Amino acid sequence: MNNRKKLVQMVTTALLMALILLFGLTPIGFINVGVVYITFLCIPVLIGTLALGLKTGLILGICMGSVSLFTGLRAPSALVAPILQKNILWVIILCYVPRLLVPMAAHGIRRLMAKENEKISIPLAAGVGSLVNTIFYLGFMIVFYWLLGIENPTLLTTIGTITLTAGLPEAAAAALISTPILIALSKAGLIKKLK
Repeated sequence: MNNRKKLVQMVTTALLMALILLFGLTPIGFINVGVVYITFLCIPVLIGTLALGLKTGLILGICMGSVSLFTGLRAPSALVAPILQKNILWVIILCYVPRLLVPMAAHGIRRLMAKENEKISIPLAAGVGSLVNTIFYLGFMIVFYWLLGIENPTLLTTIGTITLTAGLPEAAAAALISTPILIALSKAGLIKKLK
C-alpha cells in the first residue's frame, strides 16, 4: 500500500472514530421513539468495514464497544444495571462482543454476495451487520440474566419490543445511509471501486 493510500485510510478511520464518539456521547446519534432509542452507532463501523476492510472495521468495533461501555458504566440502562450490579465482566462482554461481530458479519456478507450481485451486497451487508449487533447484544443480555439468576418477568417482552421497534429500523437505516456514502466514496476514488 502506498503512502497516499495509507494516509487516506488513517484519516478516514479517524473521522469514523470521531463520528462514533459524537454519535455515542451526544444525543446526535440517537432518535428517541417513546421509550426506545434508535442508534446510528453501527453506521460508521459498517462504512469503515465495507470501505476499508475487516481490520479497520474491528478497530471501529472496539471504539463502538468502548463508547458503549463508558455509557453503560456512567448511566446504565434499566436492563444493563442489574447485570452491572452482579458483575462488571458481563457488561464488558455485552459491550464488546456484539460490536466486534458487526464488522465480521458485514465483511462476510459483502464477500459472499459481491460475486453474485454487487449492488445488493452493500445494503444487505450493512443491514445484516446492524441486525447482528441487536441480536447478539439482546441475546447476551438474556443469557446473562439467566446465568446470574436475575429475575425479570418482562425481559423477553421488552427485548422483543426493542428488536421490532429499534433493531429493524436501525438495520433499515444502516442499509439506506451506508449505501450512498459508500458509492460516493468509491466514485471519489477514496476506496476500492464498487460496481
